[in-house]
Amino acid sequence: MLPSVADRLGVRRYSGADVFDLPEVRRAVVVLVDGLGHDLLRERSGHAPFLRRHLPDAHRVPCGFPTTTATSMGTFGTGLPPGAHGLVGMQVLDPQVDRLVNELSWEDGPDPRRWQPHGTVFEAAENAGVEVTMVGPHYFEGSGLTTAALRGARFASARTLEDRVDAAVAAVRAAPRALVYLYWGEVDKVGHVHGSRSWQWGDEVESVDQALAALSRQVPDDTLIVVTADHGMVDVPHEHRLDLAHEPDLMAGVRHLGGEPRCLQLYTLEGAAPDLVQVWQERVGDRARVLLRDQLVDEGWFGPVEGRVAGRIGDVVVTMNESFAVVHSGLMRAEIVRLLGLHGSTSDAELAVPVIVVPPRRGVVRASRVGDRG
Repeated sequence: MLPSVADRLGVRRYSGADVFDLPEVRRAVVVLVDGLGHDLLRERSGHAPFLRRHLPDAHRVPCGFPTTTATSMGTFGTGLPPGAHGLVGMQVLDPQVDRLVNELSWEDGPDPRRWQPHGTVFEAAENAGVEVTMVGPHYFEGSGLTTAALRGARFASARTLEDRVDAAVAAVRAAPRALVYLYWGEVDKVGHVHGSRSWQWGDEVESVDQALAALSRQVPDDTLIVVTADHGMVDVPHEHRLDLAHEPDLMAGVRHLGGEPRCLQLYTLEGAAPDLVQVWQERVGDRARVLLRDQLVDEGWFGPVEGRVAGRIGDVVVTMNESFAVVHSGLMRAEIVRLLGLHGSTSDAELAVPVIVVPPRRGVVRASRVGDRG
């Protein structure tokens, strides 16, 4: 999606990349609402009158696999599939040190530029003379995930949603050619804690919708606004879960337990993976798919996989069907085990995200193609 916007802003590197039939403009604001799945938004669009007006023309697109924030941010920020950018899950193995890396927190993680060496869309836009600004919470500035997936933007720190809208409006007004990225994470947080079917989720979407309506009124008339998300969500009652702390047979041969409750990545002892697939499939039945890494790679789940990335993917990957999840109360943090709303797997509710286009009120231009400086 971001390469499409860059194309319409006249960034030569992405010439022809637009797949959404966007207008050519000189200024754009891209809003990513964490956890705002397309199907959830459509089902509960009564909470979002501003977005509902644009839903008939919205695009329903898959966010990629696994359906988790770190992976989707890598795809969003680079325009590459996970097998290329290398952010292949929430918690994955760093083969060089044989240790799990949480790609969200990046605590004690690797050099993010080594981990994800490809250039970002923001870097390309800046090199082409577009002023790029990222608006988000202060702790995102310089974080591992930001550096890996979204480097290249000037950072504007703002805490509340209203403050972020104000910061985005100021940034887009400040430059004749501008790309502003605004992130909001509360819809995802509320969905995790209370569930995506809760009244709390609806209230948060109402707040987002009001803020987006205000954004559309305050930006210059020639500004394109695009609203999207990184994944959707499903609610999984606790009685629909399997706890690996009480399933020793399923942990036999597992060196590291990565991924998350809707998409586990198992890093196994040498030679243990094939037998583990059989044991797991017999135990979970039709509630999950249990696949070897080679099968996932051959079938293109991550797109083409670069050699440096392959070892980060679990030897065995378990993707959950329907309303089902697998936790480990002895290894996973208690707050993860308690979550009601989850994502990571391949259901439509998790995969489908919206690309909602709010066109400029006027002033659409034939943007000249500007090459990279240097």
